[in-house]
Amino acid sequence: MIRVVLTVLVAVALLAASMPAVETARTATTAERLGAETDRLERAIGGVVSESAPVGDPAMAAGTTVLVRVPTGFAAAETDGVALVESAEGPGGVALAYRIDGGPRRTLRVGTGPAETAVDLVGGPVELRPGPNRVRIRYVDDGGPTVRIGRIG
Repeated sequence: MIRVVLTVLVAVALLAASMPAVETARTATTAERLGAETDRLERAIGGVVSESAPVGDPAMAAGTTVLVRVPTGFAAAETDGVALVESAEGPGGVALAYRIDGGPRRTLRVGTGPAETAVDLVGGPVELRPGPNRVRIRYVDDGGPTVRIGRIG
């Protein structure tokens, strides 16, 4: 009986000692996954911009759909306010903004490819939910080359 109690106490102590490391790993994993999603989105935008010409009619504009995944599950930390927003580095840019576990707001810049283009976030910041989100990218001529980004659904 005493062995069982001691085993349980040791297990609880080990679990309590390891929880900060688990939380740190979850936070790092979530930040890394969001960085990878930003890179994937940047490659998709760059591909549309480099392989096409902007047109005035949005229905005829070159475009693509990208699946952006906001991490969820046991290995991911809780995220708040994940959205594509205007970049603080300058007008016409785009960034992925997020908070992990209520911490400070972080942003990851998303490049628009080899050509100078403006960015139009359809309807303001594009809010992303936990899990997969479909994002539409269109390359239009809106008084100049413009990448329009909006969430589908």
